[in-house]
This record gives sequence, C-alpha cells and structure tokens, in this order.
Amino acid sequence: MTLRHILRHKFSVLLCQSLTVLVCVFAGQTAQASALDDLRAFVGMTQTGRAAFTQMVTAKSGRKPQLASGTMAFQRPGKFRWTYDKPYYQLIVGDGTRLWAYDKDLNQVTVKKLGDALGSSPAALLAGRNTLEQNFNLKDGGMSDGIEWVEATPKHAENSFEWMRIGFANGQLRAMELRDAFGQTTQLKFANFERNINLDAMQFQFVPPKGADVVGEKE
Repeated sequence: MTLRHILRHKFSVLLCQSLTVLVCVFAGQTAQASALDDLRAFVGMTQTGRAAFTQMVTAKSGRKPQLASGTMAFQRPGKFRWTYDKPYYQLIVGDGTRLWAYDKDLNQVTVKKLGDALGSSPAALLAGRNTLEQNFNLKDGGMSDGIEWVEATPKHAENSFEWMRIGFANGQLRAMELRDAFGQTTQLKFANFERNINLDAMQFQFVPPKGADVVGEKE
C-alpha cells in the first residue's frame, strides 16, 4: 500500500469515527427556549433531517487541520447518509443494522455492525431513540459568537470521546464540536437545515459497487 493510500485510509477511519457523533444533526424548536430545551425537543419531535456541512478536524499535535464539506440526511431511528464531496468523495451510510463507508478513489468499502455499542453514542441518542439523559450528563453551555451551546459528557467510560457541544442560533442548529479520547477535536458548521421532511428511503441503503474491496463485518 502506498503512502498516499495509507494517509487516505487513516483519514477514512477518522471520518467513520467522527460519524458516530456527526450524524446526530438536529434543530431546536423556539428562539426563546434554552439550547438544552431545544435538544430535548429534538429528541422527542424530530424524525428526519437534511443539511449541508463543513468540517474541520484538529489534532492534539497541532498539525494543519483537515477540512471537508458535504451533505447529510438522517431518519430516526438509526438511518443516515453522510456524503463528503471535498477534499475527495466518500459516502457513509447507516442502514439501521450496519454502517457502510465507501472510498471511491480507493474503491474500498468498510462495513461494521451498528450493534449495541451505537446505543450509547450521541448518534443513536440524537438520531435514535429517546435515551439521551440516560447515558449523558447534559448542561447549558452558555453563549459565544451568537450561538447557545449544550454540553454533553458520557456517563460511561467506554465511550470514545471526552465531550461534545451542540450549538443553536435562533432555534436552529448551527454548530457542533467533539473532543475524542486522543485529544482530537472535530468542529462542524451546518447550513440549510431542514427537519421532518419526506426522504427517499433508498438513500439509507447501500450496495457495494461491483469490484470494490469489502472489508469488515459483512454479516
């Protein structure tokens, strides 16, 4: 495997790890409500969502941040489609049972079971069922740059991240930040968020392209 492929594979793994959190995109309900109220309202009322995003990942070492952008969509519980258009095309799909990650340039598909582990992740709690406060400590995180924040920390040590922050402005989702166990920070900004819209169910299914190398838990 060439150095280029190794770097691309590492970036692909990074995106898949981030997805556990990134797929929890949501919107709040009213401008008057606190960010924590907006979060709780989402868990109870949002069934589908769609948005564009930009992403910046910063390593603890301080090396140059990795930038990416694309679109996402989700349908509760547990189905999502996360498409990276830049810096190169990647597609990550959760079909409710398995998570598929496709790198077009490498012609490689990585698949793994969502399983019970996803049940304690932000993705499952926000795009899944209403078990948010069962697994996370939540509190209002104040306001900065016009954004109201919710801070969430996992109650269980087996989670792969240290904390997460979700930001609202005027009752709409605007940003998200995540710090993982290795000190790496992922920052997201969302635009054109739509909630409770009709989505084509086929976009939450994935069939590996012919000839692609498929690795991971296929069954």
